[in-house]
Amino acid sequence: MSSQRERRVAIACQGGGSHTAFTAGVLSRLLTADELQHYRVVGLSGTSGGAICAMLAWSALRDGDRTRAATLLEQFWVDNSAREPADRLLNLWLVSAGVLQDLGALPAVSPYSVPDVLGGMDQFRALLSRHVDFDRIDVDRDRLHPMLLLGAVDVLSGQFRAFNSHRDRITADSVIASAAIPNLFRAVHTDGGTYWDGLFSQNPPVRDLLDVEPDELWVIQINPQTIEHEPRTPLEISDRRNELAGNLSLYQELGFIETIDQLLADGRLTPGAGYKHVSVRVIEMPRSALPLHLGPASKLNRDPAFLDGLVAHGHDQADRFLAALAFERAWADGDVDAVVGLTEPGAVLVTEPPFPAWNGAGGAADLRGYIAMLMDGGIRIDSTRKQIAQAQVTWTIRMRAAGAGAIEGVAVAEFSGARLSALRLGPRRGPGR
Repeated sequence: MSSQRERRVAIACQGGGSHTAFTAGVLSRLLTADELQHYRVVGLSGTSGGAICAMLAWSALRDGDRTRAATLLEQFWVDNSAREPADRLLNLWLVSAGVLQDLGALPAVSPYSVPDVLGGMDQFRALLSRHVDFDRIDVDRDRLHPMLLLGAVDVLSGQFRAFNSHRDRITADSVIASAAIPNLFRAVHTDGGTYWDGLFSQNPPVRDLLDVEPDELWVIQINPQTIEHEPRTPLEISDRRNELAGNLSLYQELGFIETIDQLLADGRLTPGAGYKHVSVRVIEMPRSALPLHLGPASKLNRDPAFLDGLVAHGHDQADRFLAALAFERAWADGDVDAVVGLTEPGAVLVTEPPFPAWNGAGGAADLRGYIAMLMDGGIRIDSTRKQIAQAQVTWTIRMRAAGAGAIEGVAVAEFSGARLSALRLGPRRGPGR
């Protein structure tokens, strides 16, 4: 990744109800970071709560105001939290009912059995309109602004729908259609369709973002991809089913992009055929940010402390991601001094075959020499594979082999603030992601 050329980036925000307060924290930190001087945001997409975050950021980016985007995101989640006594009681009831329903101990209630005035749709519309002036938004047919995609599904036809700011007028109902969870809200009738939450379609829309020709795709992922232990209790099973269902469409679409990238790298596809390499980076919410006793019902939780904690986790994860970007750029530029400068004194370095051994002697001179040797040996980041930012940041790496071909492995990094604190170079373990 060259540090001299502005990179085009599209950002996709996975849905997940209240968990997307994490997304607000990530976006608010990313959009105001100095590192973003190297990038131009050309598109955003989102589904459900991710659609809300994408829309808030996009509404400010239309005016070229990244700082306001961060302010809008954080103000919305403060405004959406249950802070008044009556709202706190309602929130407690909804979350408790959600847990009982997940356990099969309480029957579901249709939103059509609740009087429309109590259904929450009007309050939700008013909440959105307090933060965005939808009357100012017209169809951007000339593509003067970043693209916005909001994922939904038409209940009657079963067709996926991505409301697209380059051809559709984005309204409050467009956002609500993407966030209309069927067991909470009635279907949304707008723009000739009858819509439910986009979690049943594209979560979030990814492939259509390629229309704006990004160099990179950044995905803010709410549902953790992996789990350490086999789910055994009814709540654990329900939670894991919810996560896997939420990731299904996302990883199908990312798999398509990775396949195209690998075919381009192998020369089996050419850019002249209308294809372009897109580097994929995933910013995943850590499982440690979530309560263990609520299961998927925590996606309904609007408790202020819970939401504030998720926003803070988003800030931390964005900082880790930005540190990894700076480290990767220094490595790609072959700048040994910059790499050493981004590494903490006494950083832990662990290497395993087939990669060159590190003698562990330490010291800046030894570290500089080892890094120079790795660069001379042709170790590079494989940009046809996803970069995953969790508690650690993982890259797929390749190194020239003595014969034909290359050796593939992983680099797993830990960061303390903006500096690398630990790095492991070694083979892949377990199924690839």
